[in-house]
Amino acid sequence: MQNSSVDYIKLASNKAKGKRPYFFEDPAVERVLNITMAIAGELAVARERIDTLERLLEKKGIVSREEIEHYVPDSAIIEEERQLWHSEYISRVLRIIQQEMEELQNPDKTVEEIAEDINKM
Repeated sequence: MQNSSVDYIKLASNKAKGKRPYFFEDPAVERVLNITMAIAGELAVARERIDTLERLLEKKGIVSREEIEHYVPDSAIIEEERQLWHSEYISRVLRIIQQEMEELQNPDKTVEEIAEDINKM
């Protein structure tokens, strides 16, 4: 279980140093690509870990893959934990949009500078 005192939404807004590389002229296409790649990365890591866990559990005779396939959660606590995980996950996936919104709200830039930044995307 994860530490509930960690603000994962805030962590998702952390920015890398330097300029973000852009591959497409259309900012909307660029956002969709970034979101898609975030999801792909999350899914790849999750599938690898799930595979590892299932193999270890089955090898040790603790639970079979068939039992995992047919499992139904029966606790409100499990549902609450899963909802928290979903919120954290969506925050990571939509990170690019959150960062762009924060950049647009930056009072240190003029409207012209913001428009120029958007056009560079």
